[in-house]
Amino acid sequence: MTSSNTSETSEALGYEQARDELIEVVRRLEAGGTSLEESLALWERGEELAKVCRHWLDGARRRLDAALAEEEAEEGPDAGSGAGAK
Repeated sequence: MTSSNTSETSEALGYEQARDELIEVVRRLEAGGTSLEESLALWERGEELAKVCRHWLDGARRRLDAALAEEEAEEGPDAGSGAGAK
């Protein structure tokens, strides 16, 4: 598998898929018993999967921030003064 194929595959992964594969990579590295070459390949895959997870989480954060900003804009500047009052 070439690096471009690996990147394309990783970009197609959903967050949960990347997270689960990353967990498996870490488990295999922690278990030991792999050759140096295999360990390096696992580490590289883990780095790539971590980037995919960060990408998904950053996107989720941006969406949440945008939704919260939109909600605050709709409520107007005086919305905070009535908070908690019923």
